[in-house]
Amino acid sequence: MIAKPTRFDMIKQRHTKTYQTALNQGKVDEQMQGLCDYVILTKNYYTSSCCSGRIILLEKRSDKKIDNFFHRKWHREIKKEELKEGFNEKVKGKLWFKVDPFILHIGCCDLEKANIILKAMKEAGVKRGGIMLAEKGKFMIELQGTEKMEFPLKNGKEEFIGEEQLLKILKEANEMLRKNYSRLEKLEKAFKKYLK
Repeated sequence: MIAKPTRFDMIKQRHTKTYQTALNQGKVDEQMQGLCDYVILTKNYYTSSCCSGRIILLEKRSDKKIDNFFHRKWHREIKKEELKEGFNEKVKGKLWFKVDPFILHIGCCDLEKANIILKAMKEAGVKRGGIMLAEKGKFMIELQGTEKMEFPLKNGKEEFIGEEQLLKILKEANEMLRKNYSRLEKLEKAFKKYLK
């Protein structure tokens, strides 16, 4: 007699299919792919969403999230020329500079497996993370990096910061992204050590 799939099995199957589709469409961040590929091959875990971290120029036209637009977005270190070009383009609202850290959601079948994720997280030096959801057959954990920066650059034509200062900040932003990606590599190693 064939065993009936559990709730966890069905959820994992659905998220694995979604991940494969995103992968085929080139929507999975390169820095996150090895980690996610490993997780979906395990028996007791899956990924539901992820972002490897990024540098963004975000245009805000109001306080509502629906009125925010990616002016420029890079999932890698960027060059001065790229930032200058994005900074000098016209915007209708406020232009913000942001460094976002990685974020990763991992599903697992029970509390024991959730605690293994938290153990791997601690070994990799990830300081932000915890169980977001705890139900029978569905435990969801969120892990997040700490390298983050956010401030306004200009409002329409009115600049809040000069180009010289912005380029100094870019050096710091690229360093933050390097640290973020290094932490992801450590997390992937820890997952390969503990997750089965």
